[in-house]
Amino acid sequence: MAVTTLKRKLRRKRQGQKTRVIKIKQLSAKPVIKNVDIEELKKSFEK
Repeated sequence: MAVTTLKRKLRRKRQGQKTRVIKIKQLSAKPVIKNVDIEELKKSFEK
């Protein structure tokens, strides 16, 4: 008994899986924390 692969359906399924993984990575990503000089920022707003 031969088994046929549904290529179009498999491609669509993989596309959904990829988008889900990308969404999860974007949600769990943390922004880079930089050392910010608060006094310098305050001086720039005074101008």
